[in-house]
Amino acid sequence: MGRSSSPRHMVLFPFMSKGHMIPFINFAHLLHERGLRLTFFTTPSNAPFVRLKLGPTPATLVELPFPEKFPGLPSGVESTDQLPSMSLFIPFVEAVKLLRSHFERVLENLPRIDCIVSDGFLGWTLESASKLGLPRLVLYGMNNFATTVSALLSRDRPHNNVSSDDQPFFVSSFPEMQFTKADFTPPFNDPEPSGPMHDFVMEQVISTSQSWGILANSFYELEPEYVDCWNKEFHPKSWCIGPLCLAEPPTAVEPPERPHWVQWLGEQEGPVLYVAFGSQAEVSPAQLLEIAIGLEKSNVSFLWAAPVRGGDKESWGDFEERIAKRGLVVRQWVHQSEILRHQKVQGFLSHCGWNSASEGLCAGVPLLAWPMLAEQFLNAKMLVEKLGVGLRIGRRGWVGRETVEEMVRELMLGENGKKAREKAKVLAEAAMKAMDEGGSSCCTLDEVIDSVCDHDSAIKDESSTNVQGPTDAEGL
Repeated sequence: MGRSSSPRHMVLFPFMSKGHMIPFINFAHLLHERGLRLTFFTTPSNAPFVRLKLGPTPATLVELPFPEKFPGLPSGVESTDQLPSMSLFIPFVEAVKLLRSHFERVLENLPRIDCIVSDGFLGWTLESASKLGLPRLVLYGMNNFATTVSALLSRDRPHNNVSSDDQPFFVSSFPEMQFTKADFTPPFNDPEPSGPMHDFVMEQVISTSQSWGILANSFYELEPEYVDCWNKEFHPKSWCIGPLCLAEPPTAVEPPERPHWVQWLGEQEGPVLYVAFGSQAEVSPAQLLEIAIGLEKSNVSFLWAAPVRGGDKESWGDFEERIAKRGLVVRQWVHQSEILRHQKVQGFLSHCGWNSASEGLCAGVPLLAWPMLAEQFLNAKMLVEKLGVGLRIGRRGWVGRETVEEMVRELMLGENGKKAREKAKVLAEAAMKAMDEGGSSCCTLDEVIDSVCDHDSAIKDESSTNVQGPTDAEGL
């Protein structure tokens, strides 16, 4: 079929982790609204979640067979959320690479493809795209602040001149903000990085630098100086198309199917703190107990979506019975954005994963930042120090019950919490405006679609493996 009679066709392929799949699914909703044909890749055990979240979006869902037995991985694990420990991350990503042959076989038999949008953790898909002369867009699901600052740190290495993790230093282009090595995680903060995680990072850096563009889960007005810095200093171009959480369709679940926490929230007289640390963080039973006691002593109402990893109910004693009137612990998957949008929810104790942070920001809810891994420390720094929409509960290591109690009360009842709430509401309005018709993110996505599809023919003519950008790893 000719171009004039067939819709544009994009392939979407997220990494196997809920924090990565969710922005891809929301991105699919945006593409569907624009009339694109979609093919969405995942694996069998992840398919039910993807299918549920895609809802009425008519994407073709392709299930690639995950390796049944891989050294170091438990049988049946197809998502990082299912790993017994994040120490198994490297064996997991090595197993994911074995999907390549299946992926390429399916690509060869699909109707004309205009573009592949794949996860930043799936660097090998660049070669798959290049085989067919297709442009690859990279979606990490991150903001530009974390990406740009990490790139500047890796390129200029200002941290090599400090003597401790807490000694401040500056990164080039942004002398107004101080950083410490504690704001970064290995391998970024290592003076001489090496090892399997460094090798993995470098693989993704190189493949990203050779891709057509980066899709940022952010909006330009939130962080203009970091978008501009990236696009001046590094490759490929970053395009702000978010916050993608605002593309999530509203739920339409009526009683009696509505979850019990909806009724519980409606029954609370005062403001409620929402507590969630995502599905990746590993929190010790002892630390979870400190959190529980701190929440109890704060006398603030709270809804806690308990983490997948960590202590079990028995280790908390009769905690849940003691706080039953003003606290609720939920152990199943919850619709987080719906909770945050509830009028009773006025604060969010969060690990600062960017999906969660974006949902809180777009709901106008201030955050109590407790980062635990990856770029969460940079997200927390951005939210607290740059944007002023949150407070910081801890750096690294142990946080006692007294600190939890104090910071919860300050966020929910104190003057600093009030100021953060006011700023969060302003940014929530700006985020909505960016995603509305005529807004910056809406227009940027239209520009990306037109540009990458127009660029498609030129790429096929060139048959080049370097779609755009340098061949070295200087960019990140």
